[in-house]
Amino acid sequence: MSIIPSDVRKQLLKQKYHIVGAHSAVKKCRWLHKSLVENKACYKEKFYGIRSHRCVQCTPAVIWCPNYCVYCWRVMPQDVGLNWDPLGVKSITGDEPEVIFEGFLREQRRILSGYNPEGNRKVDKVKWLEAQDPKHFAISLSGEPLLYNRINELIEYIKNKGKTVFLVTNGQEPERLAVLNEPTQLYISLSAPNKEVFKRTCRPTYPDGWQRLQRSLELLSTFKCPTVLRLTLVKDINMVNPEGYAESILKSNCHYVEVKAAMFVGGSLFRMRFENMPRHSEIKEFAEKLADLTGYYIIDEVLNSRVVLLSRVKKH
Repeated sequence: MSIIPSDVRKQLLKQKYHIVGAHSAVKKCRWLHKSLVENKACYKEKFYGIRSHRCVQCTPAVIWCPNYCVYCWRVMPQDVGLNWDPLGVKSITGDEPEVIFEGFLREQRRILSGYNPEGNRKVDKVKWLEAQDPKHFAISLSGEPLLYNRINELIEYIKNKGKTVFLVTNGQEPERLAVLNEPTQLYISLSAPNKEVFKRTCRPTYPDGWQRLQRSLELLSTFKCPTVLRLTLVKDINMVNPEGYAESILKSNCHYVEVKAAMFVGGSLFRMRFENMPRHSEIKEFAEKLADLTGYYIIDEVLNSRVVLLSRVKKH
C-alpha cells in the first residue's frame, strides 16, 4: 500500500512519475528520449560511459528529503499547498528490494513501450531493444535514498543482477553513509561553500544540517568506488566563495567534481528565476577557479548541459 498522500500522488502522476510500490518511483529522463530519437547522449555517457538509453532514473524515496533545495525539480509541500513529513519513509521498514527493482524494470519498460520503432520511425531499433534490458540504475530522481531503511539491500540486489548503481545523496544522513554498501559510483551534492549559504540554498530540516554534510564529506574517502561531488550552482544564491567549495573538495578527497548550472525546470520554477540559471561560460569560469584552488584538473565539459568535470588525476 502506498504511503504517498493521495493528493501528492496525483501531482506526481501529472508530472509523469511512475509510482513503484509504497514509496518509490521511476521517471523518464529527457536523455532517454534524446538517445532513442535523436541519437544524443547525456553528459554522464561522455564522462562515465553511462549509456543514456540503458539508464533508469529512479528513487526509493520519491517525496522524502531532509532538505528543501531551491534548485530542486521535485514537488515540495510549499509548492503545491500540501503537507507531509519530509522524513516519513525513514520510520518504516519499506518495500522489499526485489519488489522495488522489479517495479523499476516494469515501469521503465512501460515508458519504452511508447517508443516502439514499429510506430515511430525516428527511434533507433537496436537501441530500443537494448533499452529493454537496462544496465544502469541512477538512484537520483528525487528524495534522499538513504532514508530508505533497506538501501544496502537494494544496492546489493541491483549489483547482483549484473547492473551498475549510481547513487546520489545530499550528505544529511552520515550515520547511514558510514555503513553504506559500495555502489558503482557515489555522489554527494555540495550546494554551498559555508553554513550561511547552505541554509539559504538547501533550507535543511535538520538544525545541524551543515555539520552533517561535513561528516559525510569526511566519509567519502573511505569508499573504494569512484566518488563525485556535484556542485549545482544558482546565480545570486550559491555561486559564490569558490574558496569555501575548494576547502570541502579537498576535505572529501573525491575523485571527481561536477560543476553544473542549476536548470530552470520542474519544481524549481516555484523558487528560482530564469536569470538564476548560469551560462556555460560562467560555470567554466567558476570551475577554473576551483581547479586553481584545489589542484584538480579540468578534464571535460558539455556545453548544452552547462557542466564541467574536474578530476583529482590528470586525464591521459
